[in-house]
Amino acid sequence: MFSVVTKYHKGRHSLFLYNSEIFYAFTQDILRSHTFVKVRPGSVFSECNDVIVPASGETAEDIARASHVCISGAVLGGDLNIIKPKINIIDSSFLALCISNGQQNKELIKRAQGKSIVHLHNSDLKQVVLKYPSKRNQSMIARIFDKTDNLIAANEQVPKLVIKIVKNFLANSLHLN
Repeated sequence: MFSVVTKYHKGRHSLFLYNSEIFYAFTQDILRSHTFVKVRPGSVFSECNDVIVPASGETAEDIARASHVCISGAVLGGDLNIIKPKINIIDSSFLALCISNGQQNKELIKRAQGKSIVHLHNSDLKQVVLKYPSKRNQSMIARIFDKTDNLIAANEQVPKLVIKIVKNFLANSLHLN
């Protein structure tokens, strides 16, 4: 169904994705990275439709999540498992959703090993069973979640904008008197 490549452990390297992108972005799809580093020999570069899963973290719940990489050419590093799904069969966004939220998430939490630092290995990912609908339905499900995430993000901005408008209005009204 999909293949898993060896995780990348080399130091900080142009456009860079690493496990904290997943921890702090909390997004299904990674559209860009804000980190730039020097490319070194042996760097592993993203391909559009890769799915990345942290290989280590503080808790099993922290690392049993995934993101779909929507950009090619970003250096991948910082203890990541990289999944390269067969895109004619599996929608990468759908796979990331399943790993982060579905039965696969529960399976990965059980498979995570360690006490102070928890690890997920490529072999753990290979053992996870994924039941999936047609590619068309996978894409529709992923789009629904993406649109819902975008609506939530937009609505989270409304209170901030209202506060800003009120503050500006109050500041301007004080200057008018």
